[in-house]
Amino acid sequence: MKKETRTVVYDDELRLEAYRFEGTQQPFPNHFHEYYVIGFVESGERCLSCKNNEYAIQKGNVLLFNPGDNHACVQNDGGTLDYRGFNISKEVMLDLTEEVTGKRELPGFSENVIFDEEVICYLHPLHEMVMKGLCDFGKEENLLLLISMLIQRYGQPFENCIPECREEIEKACRFMEQHFAERIYLDQICRYAGLSKSTLLRAFTKSKGVTPYSYLENIRIGEAKKLLEQGFPPIEAALRTGFSDQSHFTNYFNRFIGLSPGVYREIFLAKSSGEDKSNGK
Repeated sequence: MKKETRTVVYDDELRLEAYRFEGTQQPFPNHFHEYYVIGFVESGERCLSCKNNEYAIQKGNVLLFNPGDNHACVQNDGGTLDYRGFNISKEVMLDLTEEVTGKRELPGFSENVIFDEEVICYLHPLHEMVMKGLCDFGKEENLLLLISMLIQRYGQPFENCIPECREEIEKACRFMEQHFAERIYLDQICRYAGLSKSTLLRAFTKSKGVTPYSYLENIRIGEAKKLLEQGFPPIEAALRTGFSDQSHFTNYFNRFIGLSPGVYREIFLAKSSGEDKSNGK
């Protein structure tokens, strides 16, 4: 069995995360991200579910997830997954889109799983350059060419990728986004949204692709990532984002992100330490 390794790098120039998982067997439960994901399957076969569709992904597939696209995957060949990807925030994607289209608006990818050799020709070397920490302009050039090609071939207005939602569901989302650090009860969400428990659960899951509790945990994980990137200890990040204890937080973080909170935090601490040394501090 191939030894598992997981590597994550944050590129300050491009303002994005690049990560590489090798020899991974871990399944990932149904979840979503607040950022864009562009991924590439190096090897392995997995069953991917995304927005109520099922896909058999394999070597050579490119994965495109918009912010909010719920997805889950599990290994289905008894082997392991080798995977590389980028996480790109909405703010950075706005800048990239404006650069390549002249319009400052978020794109929405119309397909979640593609096989496109030309896209791979930009994606793969770009990922290698980021992982190696290269600083020449070829890196930015490849990123702009990649985004331009993806928008031309698979892009549409971001609003078209968001399913129509009842006002009550959006109210429930706003309540959780405003109170994620507190202990929230289903009764509170229902009262705020003006729905019964059964109606909320049914309508929310149909609209968002995840249950209200899963939505809340995703919000908490996203906020915890921001705190860890700033250097907060995992226990403090857990308490500030509404998790009952560090063990609960660590389990959720690892399930959704694929790394422990401590390992994720060290990526940014090491980068900060390196910058201090280069500045003579």
